[in-house]
Amino acid sequence: MPKKLEVPLDTIICGDNCAVLRTFKQECIDLVVTSPPYDNLRTYEGHEWNFEEVAQQLWRVIKVGGVVVWIVNDATVKGSETGTSFRQALQFMEIGFKLHDTMIYKKAGIQFPETNRYYPNFEFMFVLSKGRPKSVHLIADRKNKTAGEKVHSRERMPDGSLERMRGARKGSVTKDVGVRWNVWEYGTGLGHSAKESIAFKHPAIFPETLVADHIRSWSNEGDVVLDPFNGSGTTTKMARNLGRRYIGIDISEKYCAIARKRFPDCNKSFPQGMNNDVNG
Repeated sequence: MPKKLEVPLDTIICGDNCAVLRTFKQECIDLVVTSPPYDNLRTYEGHEWNFEEVAQQLWRVIKVGGVVVWIVNDATVKGSETGTSFRQALQFMEIGFKLHDTMIYKKAGIQFPETNRYYPNFEFMFVLSKGRPKSVHLIADRKNKTAGEKVHSRERMPDGSLERMRGARKGSVTKDVGVRWNVWEYGTGLGHSAKESIAFKHPAIFPETLVADHIRSWSNEGDVVLDPFNGSGTTTKMARNLGRRYIGIDISEKYCAIARKRFPDCNKSFPQGMNNDVNG
């Protein structure tokens, strides 16, 4: 078994994610933000991956209190949605992860209309934690319609009675802005998901602002952020921009090259296969 050395930081590694993760020390990652391939909606140059081992490796390398943001959706096959997203969330829980939040990434538009169901325009964002999340910085930018008014909110108790909502002090007033709902909406396409046209040489990128918002929410400056399906490099780029250390892994040299071009000051890059910094 190869010796597990310190994790190579600020790197984009070309290789099989499970093979690379097996070389990492236990509990060395603070946050994972990723969107894996699902249901063969894209070919990704013919590469395949093993969900069960990826999940086990993420459990091993994530720190106690660390978070995995798993952004997925389901294909429709023979008239029925596959349910892959739900099965993956449940399997993460069986390993030991807590399902801290089930969030929705709502797209400002749709890719294609349906004829017998409502038009699809969202993906799931499962926020999974290893124990209680150690870093939580909830974004408060939602304008309150009742700003300045006295708080009169009540909540239903288990016995059916109504009590003043927890955290609502007597005589308190509603703030100008409140914490976001757990449905986040973003524009997609050039100028929205990313400004660099080279990013769109990857078949499925997610918005930079979405990734940045999760990095701000679940990590601190100096933390290590991993994307084991790094693709066009959105997670690594935003982690770098926000003062985090980053590691991106992707099996495709083509996609790794795109990611490196998006921020050429990436101080290391690795060829396909083994390298001493990772494997010892």
